[in-house]
Amino acid sequence: MDEFSVERVLLAASLVPAGRVASYGDLGRLAGVGPRQVGAIMREHGSEVAWWRVVNASGELPGHLMERAVEHWDAEGIVHADGRVRMRASRVDPDALAASYRGAD
Repeated sequence: MDEFSVERVLLAASLVPAGRVASYGDLGRLAGVGPRQVGAIMREHGSEVAWWRVVNASGELPGHLMERAVEHWDAEGIVHADGRVRMRASRVDPDALAASYRGAD
């Protein structure tokens, strides 16, 4: 993955506000990469941002991250149950995220 893509994805991830989540696809649309690339970038560099705010389209994270993610979700009031975020309740407004991204880029 090229450094420019990494920077764009991490910028997008950093703009997801506390108490909200975005999917890999949401961030990929902003950063100009696919959801799988977002997942790879988050796996390698996600510790640089609030990684628990970036989930797959079903509201899940890899199993090894769940225990720590749930602590963050509870602290931020992110609605979740049975190991997955309730996307309808907790997903960031994509238009607001896109506006923030354009302003920060």
